[in-house]
Amino acid sequence: MKPISRVVGTVPASGIRKYFDLVSQLSDVVTLGVGEPDFVTPWHIREAAIYSIEHGYTSYTSNYGIIELRRAIAEKLRQEEGIGYDPATQILITVGISEGMDLTLRAIVNPGDEIIIPEPCFVSYEACTILAGGTPVTIPTSAATGWRPTLDQIKNALSDRTKAIILGFPSNPTGVTMPREELQRIVDLAVEHDLYIISDEIYAKLIYEEQHTCVPALKGAYDRTIYLNGFSKAYAMTGWRLGYACANAEIIEAMMKIHQYTMMCASTMAQMAAIEAIKSGDPDIAEMLEEYTQRRRVIVEGLNRIGLECDYPGGAFYAFPSIKSTGLSSEEFADKLLMDQRVLVVPGSTFGECGEGYVRCCYATSIEKIEEALTRMERFLAKG
Repeated sequence: MKPISRVVGTVPASGIRKYFDLVSQLSDVVTLGVGEPDFVTPWHIREAAIYSIEHGYTSYTSNYGIIELRRAIAEKLRQEEGIGYDPATQILITVGISEGMDLTLRAIVNPGDEIIIPEPCFVSYEACTILAGGTPVTIPTSAATGWRPTLDQIKNALSDRTKAIILGFPSNPTGVTMPREELQRIVDLAVEHDLYIISDEIYAKLIYEEQHTCVPALKGAYDRTIYLNGFSKAYAMTGWRLGYACANAEIIEAMMKIHQYTMMCASTMAQMAAIEAIKSGDPDIAEMLEEYTQRRRVIVEGLNRIGLECDYPGGAFYAFPSIKSTGLSSEEFADKLLMDQRVLVVPGSTFGECGEGYVRCCYATSIEKIEEALTRMERFLAKG
């Protein structure tokens, strides 16, 4: 047999999948690994999907997505962020924000173009860049800089081949947010060097003490930003696989061309549910955020109590404690903890080399399970 694609061959498998596969073979596992709300999608959202099925809304939609959903998104962004997108030409409904990232990179990247990616970051950024024919240029961040890239780091990463920078705040895996003034400086740099900005804002609604900054609302950012968001995290709709992209009409049309040949359109029933979510789901988000706030306190206080230094995340639902005191690598720690105490965490190194010495703990699970996980982790640490 002839070999598979050389490009695909250079892309490593997601480090997260290894642990999901292990967990499927074990019993009594307390998982802090899956980045997924443990809440069921609110009933009124599910009911909208049921209604759509019962009334025969089962055909293809426009490649761009249902116009009512695009209008609802446009109105929400206008009201909350003060930015205007034409729902007819500047909004594309995607099969999750993951497809949105893939489409964005394939739409803007030419072979050899460089994409700046601050790490640690979500595992798909680098892989999607490679699959699009681009070259990822990673910037290592650290706890010392608050897990945020500095402007000097970005400047030093620039070359005449740089095409874009990916920003993902609040961050997966660190939960870190980016102050408005720092984002504005990055935008100013992008304007100076004529770069695209790809802004993954899937956790925008899951912010604690601070105020979220929407990147395309910043001065100079609107025309060059591809804004990505979706329904998975804030509305507890992970399995519905629905996201959206907003950008100038030229970029959205390019993304739509790829989308129409690969996905055709997102699920009609999911889109009908999303209309209900975006119009009436704010109380649900507030209720879930209140619960995440309590869980955040329990897990961060608990991790520090048992000897794993951890800062409070500003957003999302991830804690990112240091495990350096154990003398184990991130992968060794995760492997041993899972096999010895049946607690699943994800090695920080999965999200970039600079994540070594840390693990990601997702607290999108009940307080009872978080407390049980902490008890088992303390037992594990006591063994030395």
